[in-house]
Amino acid sequence: MDNYETLNEVLVRLFRDIMDIEQTAIINQEFKDITNNDMHVIEAIGIGAPKNMSSIAKELSVTVGTLTIAMNSLVKKGYVVRRRGDADRRVVYISLSDRGRSAYEHHARFHREMIQSVMEELEPGELETLIRALTKLNDWFRGWKKE
Repeated sequence: MDNYETLNEVLVRLFRDIMDIEQTAIINQEFKDITNNDMHVIEAIGIGAPKNMSSIAKELSVTVGTLTIAMNSLVKKGYVVRRRGDADRRVVYISLSDRGRSAYEHHARFHREMIQSVMEELEPGELETLIRALTKLNDWFRGWKKE
C-alpha cells in the first residue's frame, strides 16, 4: 500500500472511529436523550459567559437557522437556557442550564482522558510532529471551500 492509500485509510477510519467511540463514551444513561451533535452544540456554548446565536453558529460553522433547530431541541430537553438582552431585547443570549453544564463536564472529561492517553503513548518529538501535522490538516479543512 502506498502513502496515499495508507493516509486515506487512516484518516477515514480515524474520523469514523472517533465519532463512534465518542457516541458510545458520551451518550450514556444520564444523557441518552441527546446526540453527538447536541453535545458539540453544548460544548460550543460552554460554561463561560452567555453567547449569542451568531457566535455559536460561527464556532460550529453552521447557519443560525440550522443552529436554531438544535437549540430548540436542547431548550426543550432542559440543557440550554435562552435569555433576551437587557440593552437590546432583540438579542438572545444562550447559556447552559445545570443539566447542560453536567453534560459539558461529562464531555470535557472524555476529551481529557482521550488526550492524556495519546500523550502518554508518544515521545516528546512524536507529539510535536503529530501536533504540527494535525494543525496543517485542520488548516486545510478550515480553508476548504466547495467550488
